Amino acid sequence: MPRTADLPARSAGGTAAAGTPSAPQRALQRLGLVEDIDLALHLPLRYEDETRVTPIAALHDGEAAQVEGVVRSVQVETRPRRQLVLRLRDAGGELVLRFLHFYPSQTKSWAAGTRLRVRGELRHGFFGPEMVHPAVRVVEPGAPLPQTLTPVYPASAQLPQAYLRRAIAAAMQRAPLHEVLPAEALPPGLPPLRDALRLLHQPPPQVPLAALHDHSHPAWQRLKFEELLAQQLSQQQARRERESLRAPALAPRTGALADRLRAALPFALTAAQQRVVAEIGADLARPAPMHRLLQGDVGSGKTVVAALAAARAIDAGWQCALMAPTELLAEQHFRKLLAWLEPLGVTTAWLSGSRRGKLRAEMMARVADGRAALVVGTQAVIQHDVRFHRLGLAIVDEQHRFGVAQRLALRHKLRDQDLEPHLLMMSATPIPRTLAMSYFADLSVSTIDELPPGRTPVLTKLFDIGRRAQVVERVRDEIGRGRQVYWVCPLVQESEALDLRNATATHAELGAALPGHEVGLLHGRMPAADKAAVMAKFSGGSLPLLVTTTVIEVGVDVPNASLMVVEHAERFGLAQLHQLRGRVGRGSAASVCVLLYGGPLSETGKARLRALAETHDGFEIARRDLEIRGPGEFLGARQSGDALLRFADLDDDAPLLQHARRVAPLLLAEHPQAARAHVQRWLGASAEYLKA
Repeated sequence: MPRTADLPARSAGGTAAAGTPSAPQRALQRLGLVEDIDLALHLPLRYEDETRVTPIAALHDGEAAQVEGVVRSVQVETRPRRQLVLRLRDAGGELVLRFLHFYPSQTKSWAAGTRLRVRGELRHGFFGPEMVHPAVRVVEPGAPLPQTLTPVYPASAQLPQAYLRRAIAAAMQRAPLHEVLPAEALPPGLPPLRDALRLLHQPPPQVPLAALHDHSHPAWQRLKFEELLAQQLSQQQARRERESLRAPALAPRTGALADRLRAALPFALTAAQQRVVAEIGADLARPAPMHRLLQGDVGSGKTVVAALAAARAIDAGWQCALMAPTELLAEQHFRKLLAWLEPLGVTTAWLSGSRRGKLRAEMMARVADGRAALVVGTQAVIQHDVRFHRLGLAIVDEQHRFGVAQRLALRHKLRDQDLEPHLLMMSATPIPRTLAMSYFADLSVSTIDELPPGRTPVLTKLFDIGRRAQVVERVRDEIGRGRQVYWVCPLVQESEALDLRNATATHAELGAALPGHEVGLLHGRMPAADKAAVMAKFSGGSLPLLVTTTVIEVGVDVPNASLMVVEHAERFGLAQLHQLRGRVGRGSAASVCVLLYGGPLSETGKARLRALAETHDGFEIARRDLEIRGPGEFLGARQSGDALLRFADLDDDAPLLQHARRVAPLLLAEHPQAARAHVQRWLGASAEYLKA
């Protein structure tokens, strides 16, 4: 392991007490700068050019520059406010230096006749050219200029730049930056790692600043490639390690439960569904654990694919567990799977946080002794006291909403039998290609890329919140025709930070505006029994209007619902809006999604709503969401331990990513020690999180 950074003994404020970290040292630790390698990889935000002095007469308004001269006068002025004013003169001109905050001692250290080197931005004030609060250093005549650009690092108020620069320079001397990769693994034209970091920390003045700031310089390219390669190596190594583990081989058999389920379904599978069922079936038949992501757009029919996979496991004598992030979604799955599988003789169990006492004990007993072949629930499924008899398949819906530890806990439920369960993760948020190539490189991916017949396109309309009354009239017309309506609110209670209508207030307002029509209310804080009762009424068609929060984002299927209103749509993520829109258009009636937004919209907000209005393609929406918001929304907690990319950009650096994908398997096969050293340098313990 690299040694802990040997920080300067004296901070800007003086010497720390023996054995007690100084304020700057504590600030370094808060930033995660503990080891020498941490400091070496803490790269500048920008650079200042202190390698040259500009004559005062040659300065331009708005230009940041460094000048050197002798103080002609210094005085403290009191109007319009107390300030320190210096006049600095060089051979060709004079400049005012103005300080609104200063120490009395500075009037002496910057006395008339003192030579100063000053850096700041020129502006023309009432008394001529001036700099306000420039950086100042007292220098002797002929003092040498720096030979490199001055880096400006991400820091904090307790961490002076000068202290941080000294700490990084010292760490660079000690950090283990030797080459661990064979030369043939690197893209051509990239410098050695130590040279790249030395240039980024102390670039010579002839290096184009634009290439440093936009990260196109070869030194930046080396850093980004190193990072992408570490990610690829860890992902591909995780895949190889899983291949060495054992899982139950769930071979198909004649007259199988899956075949009977398929025959009993009231609809035919699409070609895409048949393809992914075959892909999953091939994985389940192998004695190595499946680690597959099933992705498909809203309404593409992922649940029936999961049901067929569950039937395959159950028919082979193993249990299947399905875990969903919310109780409402888990219950929707439970009801649908119950309707399909119970008539075929499958016994099920339901586990959730709201189920307690004797009922929970009974469900847990069914799971433990194997009577319950299918277990559906929320995080309650992975609680430590839940014991499975023979867990062969684990299905995780909306996988990005679960943390790494939660998914690992579900996988470990079979560990006492020296076997791993097969793992099928589902997501209605399609993964853009570059994301699948990087963060999900360890997964097998199955894609349902067509919708079942009969799904009607949903017309999306944007309305300013000022036209809310018109939207209410449209709701009245829709329910008057016997249709049903969702009205989605983003908050359950008032927030001082966000001026949003809460669900309770909206429920009351719509009830008053639509007399004679029952208005339901659904939100996450309601008791489970109340939520189930409301959803049962809405699903049964007796409740025309449902005011709800995002608990209905996924999994809710009401074919008679033909209108959705999303209030303050600008507060939602693009993928979330697409999910919500997918709750309508599930029947034969023409459906509309109205996005009510409050202005003024940010550029991000405009881009998000415009994307939703322009396309219904979940893959295109996912691509735009990646552009707008980055990978976090797709990954959820997958990358715990700061494993998100720090330097590389998936769009800009696609060629580097492609190269990393090509060389990673070669390194693992031919240079395994180099591969391990590289992953340890870049990811350390975080690599473990990529395996979940």
